Amino acid sequence: MAKSITSDRAPTGEGRRAGPLIVTEDADLLDDLLRLCAAAGAHPEVYHSVPERGACWEAAPLILVGDDAAARCRGAVRRRGVLLVGHDQDDPEVWRRAVEIGADCVLRLPDAEGWLVDRIADVVEGAGRQALTVGVIGGRGGAGASTLACALAVTAARDGRRTMLVDGDPLGGGLDVLLGGEQAEGLRWPDLAASKGRVAGGALEESLPSLWGLRVLSWDRGDSVTIRPEAMRSVLAAARRRGGVVVVDLPRRVDDATAEALAQLDLGLLVVPAELRAVAGAKRVASIVGMVLRDLRVVVRGPYAAGVDEQWVAQVLDLPLVGEMPLEVGLMAGLDAGTPPGDSARGPLGRFCTAFWERALAGEGAP
Repeated sequence: MAKSITSDRAPTGEGRRAGPLIVTEDADLLDDLLRLCAAAGAHPEVYHSVPERGACWEAAPLILVGDDAAARCRGAVRRRGVLLVGHDQDDPEVWRRAVEIGADCVLRLPDAEGWLVDRIADVVEGAGRQALTVGVIGGRGGAGASTLACALAVTAARDGRRTMLVDGDPLGGGLDVLLGGEQAEGLRWPDLAASKGRVAGGALEESLPSLWGLRVLSWDRGDSVTIRPEAMRSVLAAARRRGGVVVVDLPRRVDDATAEALAQLDLGLLVVPAELRAVAGAKRVASIVGMVLRDLRVVVRGPYAAGVDEQWVAQVLDLPLVGEMPLEVGLMAGLDAGTPPGDSARGPLGRFCTAFWERALAGEGAP
Protein backbone atom coordinates (compact mmCIF):
# COMPACT_ATOMS: atom_id res chain seq x y z
CA MET A 1 0.00 0.00 0.00
CA ALA A 2 1.35 3.40 -0.89
CA LYS A 3 0.52 6.97 -0.05
CA SER A 4 1.94 9.64 -2.34
CA ILE A 5 2.19 13.32 -1.52
CA THR A 6 2.23 14.71 -5.02
CA SER A 7 -0.67 17.12 -5.37
CA ASP A 8 1.40 20.30 -4.99
CA ARG A 9 4.59 18.92 -6.40
CA ALA A 10 6.47 21.09 -8.90
CA PRO A 11 7.71 19.70 -12.20
CA THR A 12 11.01 17.91 -11.87
CA GLY A 13 12.33 18.53 -15.37
CA GLU A 14 13.41 22.14 -15.43
CA GLY A 15 13.24 23.94 -12.10
CA ARG A 16 12.60 22.04 -8.89
CA ARG A 17 14.30 18.66 -8.60
CA ALA A 18 12.56 15.51 -7.37
CA GLY A 19 12.18 15.34 -3.60
CA PRO A 20 13.19 12.50 -1.28
CA LEU A 21 11.37 9.19 -0.89
CA ILE A 22 10.07 8.44 2.63
CA VAL A 23 9.34 4.86 3.65
CA THR A 24 7.57 4.50 7.01
CA GLU A 25 4.26 3.73 8.72
CA ASP A 26 5.28 5.43 11.97
CA ALA A 27 2.93 8.42 12.18
CA ASP A 28 5.12 10.40 14.60
CA LEU A 29 8.26 9.81 12.54
CA LEU A 30 6.41 10.70 9.35
CA ASP A 31 5.25 13.99 10.87
CA ASP A 32 8.84 14.86 11.77
CA LEU A 33 10.20 13.94 8.34
CA LEU A 34 7.50 15.92 6.54
CA ARG A 35 8.28 18.91 8.75
CA LEU A 36 12.00 18.68 7.95
CA CYS A 37 11.27 18.31 4.23
CA ALA A 38 9.10 21.42 4.38
CA ALA A 39 11.91 23.32 6.11
CA ALA A 40 14.24 22.32 3.27
CA GLY A 41 11.72 23.22 0.55
CA ALA A 42 11.34 19.57 -0.51
CA HIS A 43 8.21 17.78 -1.76
CA PRO A 44 8.58 14.10 -0.78
CA GLU A 45 6.75 10.94 -1.79
CA VAL A 46 5.66 8.68 1.06
CA TYR A 47 5.37 4.87 0.92
CA HIS A 48 4.80 2.21 3.56
CA SER A 49 7.28 -0.18 1.93
CA VAL A 50 9.53 -0.38 -1.12
CA PRO A 51 7.49 1.01 -4.05
CA GLU A 52 6.13 -1.61 -6.43
CA ARG A 53 7.57 0.47 -9.22
CA GLY A 54 11.26 -0.20 -8.69
CA ALA A 55 12.18 2.87 -10.70
CA CYS A 56 10.87 5.10 -7.88
CA TRP A 57 13.35 3.55 -5.44
CA GLU A 58 16.24 3.71 -7.88
CA ALA A 59 15.55 7.23 -9.20
CA ALA A 60 14.84 9.04 -5.92
CA PRO A 61 17.69 11.42 -5.06
CA LEU A 62 17.43 10.50 -1.35
CA ILE A 63 15.58 7.77 0.56
CA LEU A 64 14.59 8.10 4.22
CA VAL A 65 13.71 4.71 5.69
CA GLY A 66 12.05 4.62 9.09
CA ASP A 67 13.15 2.08 11.68
CA ASP A 68 9.73 0.44 11.43
CA ALA A 69 10.12 -0.11 7.68
CA ALA A 70 13.67 -1.50 7.56
CA ALA A 71 12.52 -5.13 7.46
CA ARG A 72 10.16 -4.33 4.58
CA CYS A 73 13.04 -2.82 2.60
CA ARG A 74 15.24 -5.91 2.67
CA GLY A 75 16.03 -7.09 -0.81
CA ALA A 76 15.61 -3.68 -2.41
CA VAL A 77 18.23 -2.64 -4.95
CA ARG A 78 21.40 -1.50 -3.16
CA ARG A 79 22.19 2.13 -3.88
CA ARG A 80 23.71 5.28 -2.39
CA GLY A 81 21.59 7.86 -0.61
CA VAL A 82 19.62 5.57 1.73
CA LEU A 83 19.36 6.84 5.33
CA LEU A 84 17.87 4.89 8.24
CA VAL A 85 15.97 7.29 10.50
CA GLY A 86 14.29 6.84 13.87
CA HIS A 87 13.69 8.21 17.36
CA ASP A 88 15.02 5.44 19.63
CA GLN A 89 18.42 6.56 20.87
CA ASP A 90 19.23 3.23 22.55
CA ASP A 91 18.16 0.66 19.94
CA PRO A 92 20.97 -1.96 19.84
CA GLU A 93 19.66 -3.48 16.59
CA VAL A 94 19.71 -0.31 14.52
CA TRP A 95 23.14 -0.93 12.99
CA ARG A 96 22.23 -4.46 11.93
CA ARG A 97 19.13 -3.15 10.16
CA ALA A 98 21.18 -0.42 8.50
CA VAL A 99 23.59 -3.01 7.09
CA GLU A 100 20.73 -5.18 5.86
CA ILE A 101 19.29 -2.39 3.69
CA GLY A 102 22.65 -0.87 2.70
CA ALA A 103 22.04 2.45 4.45
CA ASP A 104 24.72 5.12 4.18
CA CYS A 105 24.20 6.16 7.79
CA VAL A 106 21.89 6.01 10.80
CA LEU A 107 20.15 9.16 12.03
CA ARG A 108 18.47 9.65 15.40
CA LEU A 109 15.91 12.45 15.75
CA PRO A 110 15.77 15.08 17.08
CA ASP A 111 19.59 15.17 17.43
CA ALA A 112 20.23 14.90 13.67
CA GLU A 113 17.50 17.26 12.50
CA GLY A 114 19.85 20.07 11.49
CA TRP A 115 22.10 17.77 9.49
CA LEU A 116 19.14 16.07 7.80
CA VAL A 117 17.55 19.37 6.73
CA ASP A 118 20.85 20.36 5.11
CA ARG A 119 21.10 17.01 3.34
CA ILE A 120 17.52 17.23 2.02
CA ALA A 121 18.05 20.81 0.86
CA ASP A 122 21.23 19.83 -0.98
CA VAL A 123 19.21 17.24 -2.87
CA VAL A 124 16.46 19.72 -3.73
CA GLU A 125 18.92 22.34 -4.95
CA GLY A 126 21.11 19.84 -6.74
CA ALA A 127 24.18 21.02 -4.87
CA GLY A 128 27.30 20.35 -6.89
CA ARG A 129 30.59 22.23 -7.11
CA GLN A 130 30.44 25.25 -4.84
CA ALA A 131 31.11 28.76 -6.05
CA LEU A 132 34.63 30.13 -6.00
CA THR A 133 34.30 32.72 -3.25
CA VAL A 134 36.59 35.77 -3.22
CA GLY A 135 36.69 38.42 -0.52
CA VAL A 136 38.03 41.95 -1.06
CA ILE A 137 39.32 44.01 1.87
CA GLY A 138 40.86 47.46 1.95
CA GLY A 139 44.26 47.92 3.58
CA ARG A 140 43.02 51.36 4.66
CA GLY A 141 39.93 53.47 4.15
CA GLY A 142 39.46 54.55 0.55
CA ALA A 143 41.82 51.91 -0.80
CA GLY A 144 39.44 50.98 -3.60
CA ALA A 145 38.26 47.61 -2.28
CA SER A 146 34.60 48.23 -3.13
CA THR A 147 35.54 49.37 -6.62
CA LEU A 148 37.55 46.21 -7.19
CA ALA A 149 34.82 43.98 -5.74
CA CYS A 150 32.25 45.47 -8.12
CA ALA A 151 34.61 45.25 -11.09
CA LEU A 152 35.36 41.59 -10.37
CA ALA A 153 31.65 40.76 -10.15
CA VAL A 154 30.74 42.71 -13.30
CA THR A 155 33.56 41.05 -15.23
CA ALA A 156 32.60 37.55 -14.09
CA ALA A 157 28.96 38.11 -15.07
CA ARG A 158 29.96 39.54 -18.46
CA ASP A 159 31.96 36.38 -19.10
CA GLY A 160 28.84 34.29 -18.55
CA ARG A 161 29.48 33.06 -15.02
CA ARG A 162 26.74 32.86 -12.42
CA THR A 163 27.77 35.69 -10.11
CA MET A 164 26.66 37.04 -6.75
CA LEU A 165 28.09 40.18 -5.13
CA VAL A 166 27.69 40.43 -1.35
CA ASP A 167 28.20 43.69 0.51
CA GLY A 168 29.60 42.74 3.91
CA ASP A 169 30.36 46.32 5.02
CA PRO A 170 27.34 47.98 6.70
CA LEU A 171 29.15 51.34 6.74
CA GLY A 172 30.14 51.31 3.08
CA GLY A 173 27.07 53.06 1.69
CA GLY A 174 25.80 50.13 -0.39
CA LEU A 175 27.36 48.44 -3.41
CA ASP A 176 24.11 48.81 -5.31
CA VAL A 177 24.91 52.53 -5.49
CA LEU A 178 28.24 51.78 -7.23
CA LEU A 179 26.29 49.67 -9.69
CA GLY A 180 23.67 52.35 -10.25
CA GLY A 181 20.91 50.15 -8.84
CA GLU A 182 19.89 51.72 -5.55
CA GLN A 183 16.27 51.86 -6.82
CA ALA A 184 16.21 48.26 -8.05
CA GLU A 185 13.64 45.99 -6.46
CA GLY A 186 14.78 43.13 -4.26
CA LEU A 187 15.86 42.25 -0.75
CA ARG A 188 18.66 44.01 1.10
CA TRP A 189 20.62 43.03 4.21
CA PRO A 190 18.05 44.45 6.67
CA ASP A 191 15.61 41.86 5.31
CA LEU A 192 18.06 39.01 5.97
CA ALA A 193 20.21 40.20 8.87
CA ALA A 194 18.29 38.14 11.45
CA SER A 195 18.15 34.95 9.37
CA LYS A 196 18.60 31.67 11.21
CA GLY A 197 19.06 28.16 9.90
CA ARG A 198 19.25 27.18 6.27
CA VAL A 199 18.62 29.72 3.49
CA ALA A 200 17.57 28.20 0.18
CA GLY A 201 20.09 29.17 -2.50
CA GLY A 202 17.57 29.43 -5.31
CA ALA A 203 15.16 31.54 -3.26
CA LEU A 204 17.99 33.85 -2.19
CA GLU A 205 19.18 34.34 -5.74
CA GLU A 206 15.70 35.10 -7.06
CA SER A 207 14.94 37.57 -4.26
CA LEU A 208 17.99 39.83 -4.79
CA PRO A 209 18.25 42.75 -7.22
CA SER A 210 19.59 41.80 -10.64
CA LEU A 211 22.09 44.36 -11.96
CA TRP A 212 24.44 44.02 -14.90
CA GLY A 213 23.83 40.28 -15.14
CA LEU A 214 24.61 39.52 -11.50
CA ARG A 215 22.75 39.33 -8.22
CA VAL A 216 23.58 41.85 -5.50
CA LEU A 217 23.04 41.68 -1.75
CA SER A 218 23.60 45.22 -0.53
CA TRP A 219 22.41 47.67 2.11
CA ASP A 220 19.55 50.11 1.99
CA ARG A 221 19.88 53.74 3.03
CA GLY A 222 18.26 53.22 6.45
CA ASP A 223 19.90 52.99 9.84
CA SER A 224 22.80 50.58 10.14
CA VAL A 225 21.81 47.01 10.98
CA THR A 226 24.06 44.48 12.66
CA ILE A 227 24.48 41.23 10.74
CA ARG A 228 24.15 38.22 12.98
CA PRO A 229 27.00 35.71 12.48
CA GLU A 230 24.39 33.01 11.84
CA ALA A 231 22.84 35.14 9.09
CA MET A 232 26.19 35.71 7.38
CA ARG A 233 26.95 32.01 7.56
CA SER A 234 23.56 31.00 6.16
CA VAL A 235 23.50 33.58 3.38
CA LEU A 236 27.03 32.88 2.14
CA ALA A 237 26.51 29.12 2.34
CA ALA A 238 23.38 29.51 0.20
CA ALA A 239 25.21 31.70 -2.30
CA ARG A 240 28.10 29.23 -2.55
CA ARG A 241 25.78 26.30 -3.21
CA ARG A 242 24.56 27.97 -6.41
CA GLY A 243 27.99 27.61 -8.03
CA GLY A 244 29.80 30.10 -10.25
CA VAL A 245 31.54 32.86 -8.31
CA VAL A 246 30.72 34.88 -5.20
CA VAL A 247 32.48 38.19 -4.47
CA VAL A 248 32.30 39.61 -0.95
CA ASP A 249 33.23 43.20 -0.08
CA LEU A 250 34.43 43.17 3.54
CA PRO A 251 35.22 45.82 6.15
CA ARG A 252 38.65 46.15 7.74
CA ARG A 253 37.17 45.69 11.22
CA VAL A 254 36.77 41.97 11.88
CA ASP A 255 33.65 41.40 13.99
CA ASP A 256 31.87 38.08 14.42
CA ALA A 257 29.95 38.38 11.15
CA THR A 258 33.09 39.29 9.21
CA ALA A 259 34.91 36.33 10.76
CA GLU A 260 32.09 34.07 9.52
CA ALA A 261 32.50 35.51 6.03
CA LEU A 262 36.27 35.08 6.10
CA ALA A 263 35.83 31.44 7.09
CA GLN A 264 33.86 30.78 3.88
CA LEU A 265 36.27 32.48 1.46
CA ASP A 266 38.45 30.51 -0.91
CA LEU A 267 40.83 33.46 -1.18
CA GLY A 268 41.04 37.07 -0.11
CA LEU A 269 42.40 40.15 -1.86
CA LEU A 270 43.89 42.92 0.28
CA VAL A 271 43.87 46.19 -1.67
CA VAL A 272 46.76 48.42 -0.60
CA PRO A 273 47.65 51.88 -1.93
CA ALA A 274 51.38 52.18 -2.60
CA GLU A 275 52.20 54.58 0.22
CA LEU A 276 53.98 54.00 3.52
CA ARG A 277 51.10 54.74 5.90
CA ALA A 278 48.75 52.53 3.89
CA VAL A 279 51.23 49.67 3.97
CA ALA A 280 51.66 50.04 7.73
CA GLY A 281 47.89 49.94 8.24
CA ALA A 282 47.49 47.04 5.82
CA LYS A 283 50.02 45.01 7.80
CA ARG A 284 47.76 45.17 10.85
CA VAL A 285 44.72 44.26 8.76
CA ALA A 286 46.58 41.32 7.20
CA SER A 287 47.62 40.07 10.64
CA ILE A 288 44.03 40.00 11.91
CA VAL A 289 42.48 38.62 8.71
CA GLY A 290 45.19 36.00 8.41
CA MET A 291 44.08 34.47 11.70
CA VAL A 292 40.94 33.23 9.91
CA LEU A 293 41.75 33.24 6.20
CA ARG A 294 44.68 31.15 5.01
CA ASP A 295 44.85 32.36 1.40
CA LEU A 296 45.26 36.14 1.52
CA ARG A 297 46.92 37.95 -1.39
CA VAL A 298 47.73 41.58 -2.07
CA VAL A 299 46.63 43.91 -4.86
CA VAL A 300 48.64 47.13 -4.99
CA ARG A 301 47.08 50.39 -6.20
CA GLY A 302 49.04 53.36 -7.51
CA PRO A 303 50.17 56.06 -7.75
CA TYR A 304 53.41 55.03 -6.10
CA ALA A 305 55.28 56.89 -3.40
CA ALA A 306 59.02 57.38 -3.86
CA GLY A 307 60.90 54.14 -3.39
CA VAL A 308 57.75 52.03 -3.28
CA ASP A 309 56.64 49.48 -5.86
CA GLU A 310 54.27 46.50 -5.84
CA GLN A 311 57.03 43.96 -5.17
CA TRP A 312 58.19 45.91 -2.14
CA VAL A 313 54.64 46.14 -0.77
CA ALA A 314 54.10 42.40 -1.14
CA GLN A 315 57.44 41.71 0.52
CA VAL A 316 56.71 43.95 3.49
CA LEU A 317 53.27 42.38 3.97
CA ASP A 318 54.67 38.88 3.35
CA LEU A 319 51.76 38.12 1.01
CA PRO A 320 51.58 36.72 -2.54
CA LEU A 321 51.22 39.50 -5.11
CA VAL A 322 48.23 39.35 -7.47
CA GLY A 323 49.28 42.45 -9.36
CA GLU A 324 48.72 46.15 -9.70
CA MET A 325 45.17 47.46 -9.71
CA PRO A 326 45.30 49.85 -12.65
CA LEU A 327 44.05 53.41 -12.68
CA GLU A 328 41.11 53.89 -15.01
CA VAL A 329 40.67 57.34 -16.49
CA GLY A 330 37.07 58.50 -16.31
CA LEU A 331 36.05 56.01 -13.62
CA MET A 332 34.35 58.62 -11.42
CA ALA A 333 32.60 60.20 -14.39
CA GLY A 334 31.38 56.77 -15.41
CA LEU A 335 30.01 56.11 -11.92
CA ASP A 336 28.14 59.42 -12.01
CA ALA A 337 26.64 58.35 -15.33
CA GLY A 338 25.55 54.97 -13.94
CA THR A 339 28.35 52.88 -15.47
CA PRO A 340 29.79 50.34 -13.01
CA PRO A 341 33.49 49.64 -12.44
CA GLY A 342 34.83 47.07 -14.88
CA ASP A 343 32.03 47.66 -17.38
CA SER A 344 34.46 47.98 -20.29
CA ALA A 345 36.13 44.68 -21.14
CA ARG A 346 38.86 46.64 -22.94
CA GLY A 347 39.49 49.07 -20.08
CA PRO A 348 42.47 48.60 -17.75
CA LEU A 349 40.30 47.52 -14.82
CA GLY A 350 38.27 45.12 -16.94
CA ARG A 351 41.42 43.52 -18.34
CA PHE A 352 42.90 43.18 -14.85
CA CYS A 353 39.74 41.43 -13.58
CA THR A 354 39.55 39.13 -16.60
CA ALA A 355 43.16 38.06 -16.05
CA PHE A 356 42.48 37.48 -12.37
CA TRP A 357 39.50 35.19 -13.03
CA GLU A 358 41.42 33.24 -15.66
CA ARG A 359 44.13 32.50 -13.10
CA ALA A 360 41.82 31.94 -10.14
CA LEU A 361 39.52 29.58 -12.03
CA ALA A 362 42.30 27.64 -13.70
CA GLY A 363 41.66 23.98 -13.09
CA GLU A 364 38.20 24.62 -11.66
CA GLY A 365 36.41 23.62 -14.87
CA ALA A 366 33.48 25.48 -16.38
CA PRO A 367 31.34 27.10 -13.65
